[in-house]
Amino acid sequence: MSLLGRDLAVDLGGASTRIYARGKGIVLDEPSAVILDDRTGKVIAYGADATGAEACRPVSGGLPVDGELTRRMVRHFLSKVHRRPFARPRLVMALPDGCTPIERAALSDLAFEADARRVVLIPHSLAAALGAGLPVDSFAGHMVIDIGRDSARIAVLSSGAAVTTASVPGGGEAVNRAIVRLVEQEHGLLLDEHEAESAKRDIGTEWKPLDRHVTVRARDPDTGREREVRLPVQQVYEATRQPVEAIVRAAMETVERCPAELAADLGGRGAVLLGGGALLRGLARRLRASLKMPVRRAERPLECVAFGLGRFVDDMGLTARLRSGLTWAGPDR
Repeated sequence: MSLLGRDLAVDLGGASTRIYARGKGIVLDEPSAVILDDRTGKVIAYGADATGAEACRPVSGGLPVDGELTRRMVRHFLSKVHRRPFARPRLVMALPDGCTPIERAALSDLAFEADARRVVLIPHSLAAALGAGLPVDSFAGHMVIDIGRDSARIAVLSSGAAVTTASVPGGGEAVNRAIVRLVEQEHGLLLDEHEAESAKRDIGTEWKPLDRHVTVRARDPDTGREREVRLPVQQVYEATRQPVEAIVRAAMETVERCPAELAADLGGRGAVLLGGGALLRGLARRLRASLKMPVRRAERPLECVAFGLGRFVDDMGLTARLRSGLTWAGPDR
């Protein structure tokens, strides 16, 4: 490792932060979470150690909602990767499509305050498409639907740039809340977010068989005791219909705003689903039926953005070939 630090890609997500090291692949994958001491206000746990209801999430939609906590969290993660106190890496990070100049500057400043010596900001949709294996430099249209913890981001790309984009608040978190409401309404029990997320993933991505069940552990509000509850998968499917339909409508509107030639491309090439929400059962089927186009789930949907950012880390020449869509900061260009 160079004294200046290894080149790294940081996928700063609302649910998890993933760090990709040049020549190594993904070397860190931990929750984007911190726990503060109630008495002193100091951070006492980060990432995988920050579990439980008291954990706070300082990142939303790929941007810091609490700049100081996010900076400290990123710095902590970088130190775990480097294990050298004076390492100053070059960082590649995802820039949410449609963000303001102020938000762009905030993300760049955060990286420098975490001791980066150079920062390259890649449009999120471009990183997602690269990580999903799409040929982003072609003139043909390609669609990515990234369903993260707190938002679903949709983009149609052509020639290495996003042509149309959309964002739906809620994302996978809205689906989890729907499962929590289902357990409360049907069983009078309280389900935490972790259990709801586990239920969503245990259900799987296949539509059949319809008579399957998923088991969750929920708490009785009167006694405080935990109970196991078997939820019919079909019932979960119906309970999550509303947040999923919001994503479907946004995807349809994104296609409608495309130039006719790109919309025709999508009819044949379809869309790629990624992010944690891509694991939701029946989602690809519902999108196929509404969009009238092929929809497939990426091979590794959770890591697509990190792998896409890693492409720029492994091949610095890629930044020059796609330079028009990137934001550069720092003296080492």
